[in-house]
Amino acid sequence: MVNTSYPIMMEIAGNTALWTRPDTGDSPCSYPAPTYSAVRGLFESVLWGPAVLVIPRRVELCSIPQYHSYAMNYGGPLRSTTSIRNGNNYQLFATVLTDVCYRLYADVVPNPKKEILPESAAAWDRRTTSPGHAYQEIFNRRLKCGQSYATLSLGWAEFTASYFGPFRGTTKICSELPDIQIPSMLRGVFQNGYQSEYNAVYDVDVLVHEGVLVYPKRGDW
Repeated sequence: MVNTSYPIMMEIAGNTALWTRPDTGDSPCSYPAPTYSAVRGLFESVLWGPAVLVIPRRVELCSIPQYHSYAMNYGGPLRSTTSIRNGNNYQLFATVLTDVCYRLYADVVPNPKKEILPESAAAWDRRTTSPGHAYQEIFNRRLKCGQSYATLSLGWAEFTASYFGPFRGTTKICSELPDIQIPSMLRGVFQNGYQSEYNAVYDVDVLVHEGVLVYPKRGDW
C-alpha cells in the first residue's frame, strides 16, 4: 500500500437513514452510525474514480440517534414468483433513524492494483503525478459547489440527503452521548476497491465514544 494519503471530509444530514444490520433479517434495523462501506460510498457518490482508494477513518455523530418504525410497500424483484406474476406487493417493515447529521472523514490513496484499472482510469493515473492529491482537490471543489457523481442516499436510495457539503458552523458533535457498544458491525462486502469479489467482512467491539466512531484499521484497507 502506498503511504502517501490525502484527507477528505464532509458533512451530511437527512430526514431518514437506515444503516442496515444484516442480522436483523427481512425487518431491518439500523446501526446508530453509518458502516465503513456506506461512508466510502457517500464519498464516492461525490467523486468516483477507480484510480484511487477512499479509506474511511471516522464518523462524528452530530445528532442524537432517534429510532422510528418505518413501513413501505415493496414491489421489487425479491418478491416471490407468484407475487410478481400477480402484481402483488408486500409490506416491508424497518427500524430507521430520523433527523440524522454526521461529519465524515476519510483518506485517499492511489490504487496499487494498476493492472485492473480500465483504460480511461489508467490513462488518468499515468498523466497525474499525485492521484490522491488530484482527487482531494477535485473532491473539495465539487463538494463546495454541491456537485455529485450520483445521488447521495442515507442507506436506502429513497432516503436522500437534505444537506451534503463542507462542515457548517452550526453543527457540533454530540459529545454528551453515552458510549454505544456495537458487538459486530458490517465493514463491507466488496472491500478491495474496483472489481473486488464478494467478501463480507465485519468489525467486532466497535465503540461510539463521546459521539465519535473510529473505524478499526485493517489490512484490507
